[in-house]
Parts: sequence; C-alpha cells; structure tokens
Amino acid sequence: MPKLSASEPFVHPDCTIVNSTFGAFTEVGRGARILNSSFGDYAYCDQYADIANTSVGKFANIAAMTRIGPTDHPWRNAAQHHFLYRSSYYFDDAEDDPAFFEMRAARRSTLGADCWIGHGAIIKPEVTVGIGAVVASGAVVTKDVSPFMIVAGVPAQPLRMRFSDAVAERLLALAWWDWPHDALRAALADFRALSAEAFLEKHDG
Repeated sequence: MPKLSASEPFVHPDCTIVNSTFGAFTEVGRGARILNSSFGDYAYCDQYADIANTSVGKFANIAAMTRIGPTDHPWRNAAQHHFLYRSSYYFDDAEDDPAFFEMRAARRSTLGADCWIGHGAIIKPEVTVGIGAVVASGAVVTKDVSPFMIVAGVPAQPLRMRFSDAVAERLLALAWWDWPHDALRAALADFRALSAEAFLEKHDG
C-alpha cells in the first residue's frame, strides 16, 4: 500500500490526468482518466475510474471501473460523431469546436464528502451525490442523491437511508470531514469502534 502525502497525490501507473487538482492525501488508481476535475482532501479513486468535469468531495470513495460525469454527444444534431467537434482529426482545413467542449466542461457533477461510489457505477453530468451517500455497484445515477441515502439500480432509485433523520442531521452538523488531520488521528479508535450514534454522543458535545 502507498504512503499517502499531504503535498502530492499518489498517482498509480498508466493514468491520464488533464486540467485537474488534488488535495492532501489523495490517490488515483492505475489506469484512471481524470479530466477537468478536483479531488478534495483524502478522496481517492480505484483503478480505471473515468472521471470528467467533477468536483470530488473530501474522503470520497470511488471504486474501480466507475464513470463519473460521462461526456455527451450532440444527439440533437443530424450527426453525433466526433467529426462535429473534433474536426481537426478528420479534415485538414477544419478546427475543433471550442463551444462544444466548453459546454461539456460546464456540466459538472458533484460528489459529497465521504460518499461511496460502487464498482462500475455511472454518475451522469450535473448530478450531485450527497454527503455520505452510497451508490451501489452497477447503478446509473441520473438524479441527485440525498445525503446518507443508499441508491441502486438502472436508473438508480433510493433504497433506504444509512441513518435516521436525527442522526444524519447531527452528522451533517458535526462535519467530521472538515476536521484537521490531527483531530482525525486522535479520534481514529472511535471511528473504528463506535457506531455513528455512539460516535456522536462522544464527539458532538
């Protein structure tokens, strides 16, 4: 396992990273492709994740083979092929279409702190996955997901909340994901051993 750093992301081999930023203690799995995105502190993605135009919250857990913010084709036009916007690939005298790429980049997805995106899940552009939410493996998320909600299916549907409304509200207020590194270390044993309710009783004073 890598030793993660506060200053530089740990980037495994064979990754493609374009116009993206990374916070402290972040990790990018082998073969991942990251485009126009930002990773908050402690966020990571596993191997072959494909993430575009996305704000990834702190402590986000992104499994392998996921697709987040997949870019669209111009399906309303007569043709939807690359030649419309990557025109220089095909014609010596044509330029690419910058407006199309700007439109794509503006359609950002957002992953909340400590969310968990399961293996092979797809998160569509302009979707927000809330803090602490869980997206099941293979789900296709087309609508916003509330904090601490578990969703599954194609298209993804809510299954249940991880916690009661009262506990969820207290966790949101506590916002442990914004704690400094030393505070996280000091509370590590409690994160490991205590239920969410017991953790709140101890640390929500």
